[in-house]
Amino acid sequence: MYIEQSLKNHLQTALQEIYGMDESTILLQPTKKDFEGFYTFVTFSYSKLLRKSPVEIGNALGAYLAEKCDLVSDFNVAQGFLNIGIKDNAWVTALNELATQPNFGFSAPNGQSVMVEFSSPNTNKPLHLGHLRTNFLGDSVARILKANGYQVTKTCLVNDRGIHICKSMLAYQKFGNGETPQSAGMKGDHLIGKYYVLFDKAYKDQIETLVAQGANADEAKKTAPLMQEAQAILLKWEQNDPETMQLWQQMNEWVYAGFAETYQKIGVSFDKTYYESKTYLLGKTVVEEGLAQEVFFKKDDGSVWIDLTAEGLDQKLVLRGDGTSVYITQDLGTTDLKFSEFQNDRSIWVVGNEQDYHFKVLFAIMKRLGRTYADGCYHLSYGMVDLPSGKMKSREGTVVDADELVSEVTAAAAEEGNAKGKIDDMTETEKQRLFSMLGLGALKYYLLKVDPQKRILYNPAESVELHGHTGPFIQYTHARTRSVLRKATQLGIDWQKPAAEVVLTKSEQEVIFCLTQFPERIADAARNYSPALLSQYAYDLAKAYNTFYADVSILQEPNAAAQKTRLLLSQAAADTIQKTMNLLGIEVPERM
Repeated sequence: MYIEQSLKNHLQTALQEIYGMDESTILLQPTKKDFEGFYTFVTFSYSKLLRKSPVEIGNALGAYLAEKCDLVSDFNVAQGFLNIGIKDNAWVTALNELATQPNFGFSAPNGQSVMVEFSSPNTNKPLHLGHLRTNFLGDSVARILKANGYQVTKTCLVNDRGIHICKSMLAYQKFGNGETPQSAGMKGDHLIGKYYVLFDKAYKDQIETLVAQGANADEAKKTAPLMQEAQAILLKWEQNDPETMQLWQQMNEWVYAGFAETYQKIGVSFDKTYYESKTYLLGKTVVEEGLAQEVFFKKDDGSVWIDLTAEGLDQKLVLRGDGTSVYITQDLGTTDLKFSEFQNDRSIWVVGNEQDYHFKVLFAIMKRLGRTYADGCYHLSYGMVDLPSGKMKSREGTVVDADELVSEVTAAAAEEGNAKGKIDDMTETEKQRLFSMLGLGALKYYLLKVDPQKRILYNPAESVELHGHTGPFIQYTHARTRSVLRKATQLGIDWQKPAAEVVLTKSEQEVIFCLTQFPERIADAARNYSPALLSQYAYDLAKAYNTFYADVSILQEPNAAAQKTRLLLSQAAADTIQKTMNLLGIEVPERM
């Protein structure tokens, strides 16, 4: 990092000495591949103020750096872009600096705390592909924020009550015949999901019959016997009926056991889990408070509303006339509860963009209520995951099951790994661990490399591809670096001592430059809540290292100083790839 900071300091001094200009903020950017150099300073914005052309300013500043800054090797000016080259000894010093700092790129604690809420599963179905995106995204964002110095709490709100849960319960009562996960040979969440689909099928059959008998579609949906029975179960649940509660608890226990297995398999965990069944009534006290403050108002039917037209929204119902909650009511109470328990400076909800409007309303209400934490609330809105056949629908069974998908990508990795024959000496346990690491790495990278706000069209063939812009390509690069270092150790080469001054190739310079960008890339990913930025960085670093690996000899290099530098570079690349992939929740193998 000292290279960039030194350049900024010298540019500040140059502007002062040449033009008498005090500039507190100097921005540098990587030089575009079409030009020579590594750092670029843009001079366009100074032209009008200094009454000189951007090229003239660039040449004057470049000449100053070449004379005064001993890091600079050369410079060139293209229109308003001052492109700066760096001397080899500066790169070597930078390599020594970053290679000898285990926590290079990570920030010290900043005294700020943040809560990241993600996953939000329903207890009427197993996790599917859409859940994988929110889980991978939330887990990675939490890791990235922690690397930036935040104290992070990962939370999950389980949707374990409501009419959708009652549908599964009713179907189980009617069609289950006492079936259990053990008797069915199924994970508990898969078993309950089966009955959710069965309800939908039987419900649609009833609607069809009613419509054939002359009812209109909307009336048929409301009066279908199955829907009436599901509503009756919901009422019994709200009345705490013992038999209903016993069935609800048993089915939920089966689902939770299934969830736990999936979470363990995909490497996701939570510090705190909230349950909607325990929080859905909390918001009523917030509504009473809002009425007292005249933030809310009552209509003639007794329902409670808020007028958010000043915020560009509309009027929003916060409590029904019969005193029952709506979804926003629960969120008002749960948000207060989370803040009272953790006092976070920031709260991030990782929820799909179908809920964009809901969160705008929630945050606007919190600000109206004068909540001190309201400005720290953020909805990390992500695009949905679609299938080539269209939108996934759990009730129709048209989803890509998370467990099956993980098994599929693991099997694909196994087929690829066994075909190459490079791991024949591994034990079966070691092979299975490697295949799981590669398969899950392929899946996580596939979902995380896309900007969170963009919608993803899931392509099964691409998701398990182990070449190109993929997780396994980066994992393979890490294994390659570790292989080089193992062989060097076997040959008795000591590369741990600081590298001496050497002449570097262009590919060596490129790798070191990429390594020095690691801290800023982590900071960018945190600012934008975007693991995609780190996914791209890991890919860029892997490509740069493989170009270097093909360009020069390492273990056969006769010059001892050059050899040690290349080994130190390999170690730094390995460590940085491992740290970057870990921030994505992806493990990397020592060999493959």
